[in-house]
Amino acid sequence: MELLYDLGFYGVLVVFFLALLAAAIKILREYERAVVFTLGRFTGVKGPGLIIVIPGIQQVVRVDMRVKVLDVPSQDVISRDNVSVRVNAVIYFRVMDAERATIQVENFMQATSELAQTTLRSVLGKHELDEMLSERDTLNRDIQELLDAQTDTWGIKVSNVEIKHVDVNESMIRAIAQQAEAERERRAKVINAQGEAQAAEKLLEAAQIMSRDPGAMQLRYLSSLNIIAAEKNSTIIFPFPMELAGLIAGIKPIEAKG
Repeated sequence: MELLYDLGFYGVLVVFFLALLAAAIKILREYERAVVFTLGRFTGVKGPGLIIVIPGIQQVVRVDMRVKVLDVPSQDVISRDNVSVRVNAVIYFRVMDAERATIQVENFMQATSELAQTTLRSVLGKHELDEMLSERDTLNRDIQELLDAQTDTWGIKVSNVEIKHVDVNESMIRAIAQQAEAERERRAKVINAQGEAQAAEKLLEAAQIMSRDPGAMQLRYLSSLNIIAAEKNSTIIFPFPMELAGLIAGIKPIEAKG
């Protein structure tokens, strides 16, 4: 009876020792770090690999050091030109300092998400709708730099921000289409007017050149006559230059020598 009691006692000790050993041994993956607290005070960051802690005295908080993808919910944004749009984005970030990510903020995932939403509204509200649609790379960089500066105290690095969608209601889409059509018509009229002005300048230059040399005017008349004759018209009415008539009148006929 006493032997059975001894065996039971030693069995309990073995089980207690194995449970204590299991609680003391922690295995961390390559991308994990353990923030260790001893009697409530921070005593270091350990890992990856095998680490040993004192059960009941030391507590461990595991921190994932991999890049995380955070989908920012759609936000209602009023642009600088008073257009209401819904914008959503995605953020890529990672924990660079496990100690600060655990001690400085209660839940760094939630904190980063809330900060991203307010930053998205703040930055986009300073820009017009055209800039939101055409300058996304610049806006992405501005949001990323601002987020990264604010999350640095938490030991978090925001590596990239991508605006996914900028949704505009149908009435505003029609207004934008009308505005774009008006802008195209305006540009076409401006280009046409510029072409007319350039053509007028060239004609003026040509007139000034021909006015300085009467022979140039006569050559121009002859060239125009040649072009009209090539069109196979039955009747051609062409103004005859007086200078050319004087030139022809001044030419003496050649007498044949017998």
